Amino acid sequence: MEKLKSTLPNMLLSLTGISVIAGAILAVVYSATLEPIEMAKVEAVNAAIKAVTPEFDNNPSDEAYMAATSDGDSLKIYPAKKEGELVGAAIETNTMKGFSGEIKIIVGFDKAGKLLNYSVMQHAETPGLGAKMQEWFSTDKNRQSVIGRSLAEGPLAVTKDGGDVDAITAATITSRAFLEAINRAYSAYTGSDGATGATSKSDNATKEGGNENE
Repeated sequence: MEKLKSTLPNMLLSLTGISVIAGAILAVVYSATLEPIEMAKVEAVNAAIKAVTPEFDNNPSDEAYMAATSDGDSLKIYPAKKEGELVGAAIETNTMKGFSGEIKIIVGFDKAGKLLNYSVMQHAETPGLGAKMQEWFSTDKNRQSVIGRSLAEGPLAVTKDGGDVDAITAATITSRAFLEAINRAYSAYTGSDGATGATSKSDNATKEGGNENE
């Protein structure tokens, strides 16, 4: 076979062919991995629901619904039932006020509104600082833990803002955002306007020196 001459049209033809082949390969890989990725996400949510709610015998995912929060948007609620009776719920909640952006959490309440547990699903907070939220707020030390708190008594807030929850050391912004996400979850679950999630005096706190201390 005669070798193609190294001309501009031939070079463009070759590049086009390579791009088409590469695009086709990427499309095949994407299609092959999309379903497993989605299944993994569903499994992670189901595991989190089980971890944060009382024992149930229904399928909360099949009965999930959207509920409005006091600040105007909606969150997804997974009702947990035992023998047909509501025993609690898991709520997918989030906030955009983290130090590095969005934080997503699944929070569990019993039917009286007591916080049973939580699972941090996604965040981009600083390792060693804000990233400690999963352990920090479930550790029974001083006033760190939010487990067992009744939000019927009022929204959660860090001590710096007049509340009674100890913020993560050098990570006040993350702590405020985390508590706001929980307050939003309670607001959606109960339909209460009282739990507004207003845990921060200023949402525009200066972030200096790459840390979260204020």
